[in-house]
Amino acid sequence: MGAECALSVTHSGKAVKVLPLAARDAVSYNWAMALSNPYGPTRSPVIARRGVVATSHPLAVQAGIEMLRRGGNAVDAAIATAITLTVVEPTSNGIGADAFALVWDGERLYGLNGSGRAPKALTLEAVKALGHETMPTRGWLPVTVPGAPAAWRDLHKRFGRLRFEELFEPAILYAEHGHPVAPIVAQYWGYAVQAYAQLTSQEFAGWHKTFTRNGRAPQAGEIWASPNHAQTLRRLAQSYCEDFYQGALAQQIVRFSQETGGLLTESDLREHSSTWVEPIRTSYREYDVWEIPPNGQGLVALIGLNILEGFELARYPRDSVESFHLQIEALKLAFTDGLRYIADPEYVAVPTEKLLSKAYAAKRRALITDRALDPVPGDPCAGGTVYLCTADADGMMVSFIQSNYMGFGSGIVVPGTGIALHNRGACFSLDPIHPNALAPGKRPYHTIIPGFLTKDGKAVGPFGVMGGFMQPQGHIQVIVTMIDYQLNPQASLDAPRWQWLKNREIEIESDADLRIIEGLRARGHEVKRAEPSGRFGRGQIIWRLPSGAYIAGSDKRADGYAAGI
Repeated sequence: MGAECALSVTHSGKAVKVLPLAARDAVSYNWAMALSNPYGPTRSPVIARRGVVATSHPLAVQAGIEMLRRGGNAVDAAIATAITLTVVEPTSNGIGADAFALVWDGERLYGLNGSGRAPKALTLEAVKALGHETMPTRGWLPVTVPGAPAAWRDLHKRFGRLRFEELFEPAILYAEHGHPVAPIVAQYWGYAVQAYAQLTSQEFAGWHKTFTRNGRAPQAGEIWASPNHAQTLRRLAQSYCEDFYQGALAQQIVRFSQETGGLLTESDLREHSSTWVEPIRTSYREYDVWEIPPNGQGLVALIGLNILEGFELARYPRDSVESFHLQIEALKLAFTDGLRYIADPEYVAVPTEKLLSKAYAAKRRALITDRALDPVPGDPCAGGTVYLCTADADGMMVSFIQSNYMGFGSGIVVPGTGIALHNRGACFSLDPIHPNALAPGKRPYHTIIPGFLTKDGKAVGPFGVMGGFMQPQGHIQVIVTMIDYQLNPQASLDAPRWQWLKNREIEIESDADLRIIEGLRARGHEVKRAEPSGRFGRGQIIWRLPSGAYIAGSDKRADGYAAGI
């Protein structure tokens, strides 16, 4: 493609504006303009110099801040925040979760894949023999080895400054002595109790005993404690998390698995390991956007940004049908490719480099017109989650995410431990020829993705939007809102969001301009309105300012906030 080449897309005689590739001027970020918030004048971003913590629960934020005040770094703060979230927000994560992280150490970016693998006895044939055409979402079958405890340990081993046991202290305090349940957490807890009421067999008894009070969810403001959770956290702190994988805790997990029809074995737990990975990236305007490589779905966000980069989004208002339409269409194409190709790279070759090529993005971009499309995968080879971010005075920054998936996960709690096991195996395919087909020891397609932004080789900061398959959609929307429309992190998170469901079906938050909804319908989109909620993702963002201070925001769709020192 020549230096003067520009794409020209038309439909029914109408042109869709595309930037000439040689004429994409770098965006100059105007921080003075960006400090305003058109979506919530009372929600200002947090600006601090010595460190910031942002996540979805206030008590977890304070746990991270406490570590910074004790002299810990951003990794210490992130681990303490993550551990505390297992106690104060059990509706989204737990000790039996998976986790991923991106860490900027002041000079370069590191990636940690803390997702677990399928048990050796979990085979596609065995699941189909039980009558399943798709992977179940509850019970033992979707349980893969939890990776979060090992991720905490491995992050600390490489980057931590404080004693590992210190990082557990706030969480143990809240688990042992109780904490008042936050309003939005209480709402999701209530939903879960209704959904899990039908789970009555033996393996689910521990969940009901641990997370309900006489069959009901705790209400907002009620004090909830979990002494078993506190005891398990102590054992993890004292053993550097080894007890979970080859100690007494591991034996408890395996014994309960054997007693109730599970497939986890001692060797499955003992052989688990996190994986240090090279983050993947794409350029967007003059920024570099980074994600964890497959088996995570961060690749979807990068493909979508590649497609969008050719459109002159800033010529349209942020809250316009034109901007929403182009973002939706780019995401649909990106997601369709992601669902077709993303899998565990230890088992299949994922064409990551080809999917991220600008030439491939141009081919996909050329499919976009002023009408909603029904997306199909391209051929690049032809040519229930919590998120947190932290930063410290030395410039170290962390983007961290962990999840049980679908709320409380599998519905299985190991008796006497407080360990709620996740259900990430639900994302495996039972199609034997699909790259993401279930196989023993394999990691599934994973929805949780931390993001990071750099510019000219320097860190800008971490970002993330939790929420299942909403996550890459949220990543694209906050990046576009910050870079193309120059809104600060808090305003970017407060802006109305959309999400693609399937085919031409999309949902848009009800606080979006009605003219956008009407305009999208006129273009062939099947639009549903929904109240702003966690179904549209719940995110946090930290950016480093030219002065060296930080500016941060936390999503209005969660209980949390950003705080600094």
